[in-house]
Amino acid sequence: MSENKDYLNVPDENGNIHIAEDVVAAIAISTAKETEGVHAVAPANALPDFMKKAASRGVRVTMKDEAMIVDLFLVVEYGVVIPDVAAKVQNAVSTAIESMTGCGVHQVNVHVVGVHLD
Repeated sequence: MSENKDYLNVPDENGNIHIAEDVVAAIAISTAKETEGVHAVAPANALPDFMKKAASRGVRVTMKDEAMIVDLFLVVEYGVVIPDVAAKVQNAVSTAIESMTGCGVHQVNVHVVGVHLD
């Protein structure tokens, strides 16, 4: 990751591209919310204390070598098969980030922190 932790450094043949972590987080959040079975991305006040610092908006983006690691903290709808929803989120988020940033995604870790009851 670059020295400024607010930006992800993506090497390019003509130099470097700096993408704000907030941009990648917004892509991840928007994509996750569009996935069937996801109720919401968990706000920080819904997370246990030890997770709050790591995921202030319900998402954490870090770089490993030249690929991203995305951690999403989600609330799912009651009655869904959680592993199926998580797999759909992983695939959708990875594809969206890679297509929009040109940077590889190493991992999308889904943390289900709640269930929404109607």
